[in-house]
Amino acid sequence: MDSFHKKKQQRPTLIQSFLVLGLFLLMACSFTTVFELPVLLALFFGWFLVMGLGLKLGYQYRELEEAAAFGIFEGMPALLILFAVGAMIGSWIAGGIVPGIIYYGLATIHPSFFLPTTLFICSLTALATGTSWGAAGTAGIAMMGIGEGLGIPSPLTAGAVLSGVYFGDKLSPLSDSVLLASSMSGVEIRAHIKGMLPISLTAYIITAILFSASSILYQGHGNLDQISTIMSALQENFSISPLAFLPPALVMLLLAFRKPAFPVISMGSFMGVLAAILLQDSELTPAISSIWQLPKLNSGIALIDTLLSRGGMLSIMPSVAMITFGLGFGSLLVKVGIVKLLANRLEKYVTNEARLTGCTLLTAFLGNLLGSAMYVSLILAPKLMAATSDALGADRRLLSRNTEFGGTLTSGMVPWSDNGTFMAGILGVSTLSYLPFMWLSWLSIILALGVSAVRTWQGKTTKFSESGQISHLTTNSLLSKDNS
Repeated sequence: MDSFHKKKQQRPTLIQSFLVLGLFLLMACSFTTVFELPVLLALFFGWFLVMGLGLKLGYQYRELEEAAAFGIFEGMPALLILFAVGAMIGSWIAGGIVPGIIYYGLATIHPSFFLPTTLFICSLTALATGTSWGAAGTAGIAMMGIGEGLGIPSPLTAGAVLSGVYFGDKLSPLSDSVLLASSMSGVEIRAHIKGMLPISLTAYIITAILFSASSILYQGHGNLDQISTIMSALQENFSISPLAFLPPALVMLLLAFRKPAFPVISMGSFMGVLAAILLQDSELTPAISSIWQLPKLNSGIALIDTLLSRGGMLSIMPSVAMITFGLGFGSLLVKVGIVKLLANRLEKYVTNEARLTGCTLLTAFLGNLLGSAMYVSLILAPKLMAATSDALGADRRLLSRNTEFGGTLTSGMVPWSDNGTFMAGILGVSTLSYLPFMWLSWLSIILALGVSAVRTWQGKTTKFSESGQISHLTTNSLLSKDNS
């Protein structure tokens, strides 16, 4: 019976694929912009759109359900880390760790240097730990609070945080995204990182200049009386101590030594519970309860009450639901053949390096848009574009670089993706609000497209051969020679 059903399965047509995706994107956009409904509902209804097409193509319902379940299962490590980060933030607020960092930040950081400082601190944190989520959940959330106190618009601060964490994440040899993009592309990890450096550093310098100019523009917007009021409110509601920096330092150190993220971040939440008991004179039950849910803070300052009442596992439940449905939706699209159909259509237009770069970036972005997870894009793009890249004789380091740029750097741009959901929830800024300020991501992609366009105009293609070190250096000066 199974073999009979397999023979009956058909491939989706282009019209069918566009109809399903068009309806889904229409729901996603209208729900968020017109009806003010959560995009989660669009993903929920999207399941039935894809399943309906799958049934029409000859798949059995059980096959489709198993495909969705498998996609969710593959994303379980990310969901576990999400729970751990939520727990850690809750206990760190209850233990005075986050309030302490915000207090000292307001006391020391001048508004003129705040945004480039945010960019640098978040970059360094992600580079050292190899995780954009951990960097955003520690340094990022503290910088959001400091930015609010200094009068910097939250979307702009979020843009600096995200530019920093994604820069550090994609250049860290400890990062899962770096390991995945390089291994799937068949490139040694150091060669992969060196191949990204020229464009990444150029984009980073321009991004730092832009955020420096923005800081100067907003330096007069911070009300000194408001800053003093916020600092006083923090002192009244929490016991502020330099010991607040100890748990973040220990968590970052362990992550930098490549210890597993879930137990390390969970340990960070337990340290927050101890800080609440020892430093904040909290009773045992409320301290432990902060891992699940924070009590509503009533400091009399709306900014502080909003920022420091957001944390705990319960607060990230909407994000968990979003990622769960997103992973299942992406797996269903792969199962019925829509993703492969679109990728095959793109490959037909790849005749030079410029089109190869564009199609690889787009394929990786589609992994985030339709697969709802960064790891989907980092697997999908090399898998679908490797043969085309080799047929053109292009260096595989181009493939790994463009996969990283199109996958990692756009992962926070999609509201229903794992990264978009996580970052919006942790930073308290909607995806569409911070999207225009993800300057590092935009600049890196534009520069990658521009470099490939210039090389195509020159009639050149970066070659991949056994003597690739010399060939690589002489045919494309924008990719570093691998000295390994």
